[in-house]
Amino acid sequence: ASFGGLLDAFGVRASDADLSTNWQNIVGNNIANISKIVAIKVLKNNKFNIVLRPVSPAFALELSYKVDECKTKINQYYGRDAVGKITIRK
Repeated sequence: ASFGGLLDAFGVRASDADLSTNWQNIVGNNIANISKIVAIKVLKNNKFNIVLRPVSPAFALELSYKVDECKTKINQYYGRDAVGKITIRK
């Protein structure tokens, strides 16, 4: 826990698990309330392929409109171009 605190203090993000743990804080309530992270894969270029599932099929279209916003917020959180792709599974 103290090591994680040091990472946060210096602005370093530990791993993709950090993304799952802080999903709501990263993307905000509007996106977090309609989506769940199903998988996070690291691509060959060390960017993330994030697989999201809407909490209800009714939110699939809305979530698809928010993909760019998700990418922007996740990249801001990591402080780099971390997201290669976001996939939505129904």
